[in-house]
Amino acid sequence: MPSIRLRLPVEPRHCQLVGLVGSAALAAGGASAGALPVREVLDPGSGRAALGLVGVYFGLVLLIAAWWMLGRAVRGPGPPSPRTLLLTLALWAAPLVVAPPLFSRDVYSYVAQGAMVDAQLDVYAYGPSRLGGPLTAEVAPLWRDTPTPYGPVFLACASAVAGVTRAQMSTGVFGMRLVALLGLGLMAAALPRLARHCGADPAAALWLGALNPLVLLHLVAGAHNDAVMLGLMGTGLVAALGGRPVPATVLVTLAALVKAPAALGLVAVALIWARSIGTTGVPTSWPRTTPGSARDRRSALSGPPLRTLPARLLLRLLRLLLLRLAPLRPVRTSRMPPAPTTLRTPRTLLTLRARFPRLTAGLAVLGVCAATTTATTALTGTGYGWLAALDTPVSPGNWSLTSTLGRMTTTLLKDAGSALAPLAAPTWHLLGLAATALATLLAWRRHHALRPVYALGLSLTAVALLGPAIRPWYVLWGLFLIAAAGPVRSVRRSAAAASGVLALAVLPSGFAPDGAQLTQAVSGGLLAVAALWCAHRIARRPAHRPLGSTA
Repeated sequence: MPSIRLRLPVEPRHCQLVGLVGSAALAAGGASAGALPVREVLDPGSGRAALGLVGVYFGLVLLIAAWWMLGRAVRGPGPPSPRTLLLTLALWAAPLVVAPPLFSRDVYSYVAQGAMVDAQLDVYAYGPSRLGGPLTAEVAPLWRDTPTPYGPVFLACASAVAGVTRAQMSTGVFGMRLVALLGLGLMAAALPRLARHCGADPAAALWLGALNPLVLLHLVAGAHNDAVMLGLMGTGLVAALGGRPVPATVLVTLAALVKAPAALGLVAVALIWARSIGTTGVPTSWPRTTPGSARDRRSALSGPPLRTLPARLLLRLLRLLLLRLAPLRPVRTSRMPPAPTTLRTPRTLLTLRARFPRLTAGLAVLGVCAATTTATTALTGTGYGWLAALDTPVSPGNWSLTSTLGRMTTTLLKDAGSALAPLAAPTWHLLGLAATALATLLAWRRHHALRPVYALGLSLTAVALLGPAIRPWYVLWGLFLIAAAGPVRSVRRSAAAASGVLALAVLPSGFAPDGAQLTQAVSGGLLAVAALWCAHRIARRPAHRPLGSTA
């Protein structure tokens, strides 16, 4: 009798069902164990809170298992289509959209900061305590007197939500979640296109970059503004790889005006632009027409139609800048005969562009970035205080590598009676910044020519892991791009394993756990493992036994 195979084929619909059950259990458990408003927070020792925590980790383990099994299907002989994966993302995210905030209380800070902007209070000089009222009580004590580090694009979104919802807490939280969902939509739309440009599998990119449990837990359930940053940055990179460097620079700049780490994306845009200039002599986003008149030059720089008045004004500034930085006459090479033209471009500019395409592209990117920043800041009216507010405090219990080493070194020096103990943590933070800079330089040096998107992903991963503060969702900065541009499967496999571990690292309340809560979380996870094992045994059981079988 032939033996039964132990590894059954994975059906995407089974993964969808298991993940949906897990997501629903997460949302149900979060109703009593999530990051609830302060007046609704339960005593951690109560039975309802304990049951909710067990339910959250039961659902979380089911969701991770469903995602992992779906990854096997993506790598299998008949992988699901990107459309099926997007449907799966919608199914798994749906219960979390209506759940209370989970795994972080940052969304309450977002609502409070939006209300401050709406009330014309300077969010770069004061913390949410300046606002007063019930919203201030929802913000974590560490951040109540801390100015916001976020840029004007995100503050404009938060202010719009606060204005529409009249700064009501429940509707404000839901509004911020909708903003995060818009960012997630941009991410999901950009990932397959990025993967095709980078020679990767679009389905695998969606699986790792959009259906990742960290995305569902922290960008959907936690409503973090990293979704908006990543969505804008991913869309900008798609535009850059598609030969549209000016819109790409604008989009990546807008992403950096949500959270500053996205500014590294401008390096990738500049390198992609420089490669197009160095290869053809003409940026690929510009029509390759014979520049015989000023009208031809203006039409070549016009790009897609922009209908709003600020956009048209910005475009005119960009035209004037780029006409100076990158004239459109093609560079003459042995393979390209000179085109007839009546426009005489100064030989010095042609030589500079041909010999220094990176300088040309870099100056153009800086010019577009400066114009975009100026226009956006003027439109939002928030000012440039966010540049000085980037130095936000690090929570004392932060478990980043440099902060942990700083605390350990401080304790050892204190026990030894050394006066150097107060300098230990700042020293480790400086060493972390130096290591971040070195890792970033090495990534760009090795991959800038052929894989700039992958180099950007590695750089953002180094910023997240070696910086003075880390949160599980910070890992998504680099993972989002590695999912689309990772050159080898082992890189994606390592990123997937790290995602599964980090998904279990934070309690749904956002607070540090005690011993009883750890026990409850482990119990919920073990219940999920037992349920999965039972389901696997049932699936292995044959539907009927053949006649004459002696087994």
